[in-house]
Amino acid sequence: MAEGFAKTLGEGKIAVMSSGLEASQVDPLAIQVMSEVGIDISNQTSKPLSNFQPEDFDVVISLCGCGVNLPEEWVIREVFEDWQLEDPKGESIETFRRVRDQVKERVMKLIASLS
Repeated sequence: MAEGFAKTLGEGKIAVMSSGLEASQVDPLAIQVMSEVGIDISNQTSKPLSNFQPEDFDVVISLCGCGVNLPEEWVIREVFEDWQLEDPKGESIETFRRVRDQVKERVMKLIASLS
């Protein structure tokens, strides 16, 4: 969801890549709740962190408290934020909607701070 909002709201302002500690697919409920706000994330995937080099990034955002699992070279980027958001995996669609809205708010603030 964060990647979808960042690519849409930050179009022409920022470049966005999404990664996880391991590769993963997007949850169908995430696809559904993002389509409700006009953003298609059905083709997104999370690439493994090992596919990227930390020095290629100025900003690193970790979701759901996962920052504690990142190697140090990722958390010392110019901007590092660990967004303590609820992981909606396995939860109701209402939870996905709530988290979606929280993610949108955080992404908007991040883009504004980088402008």
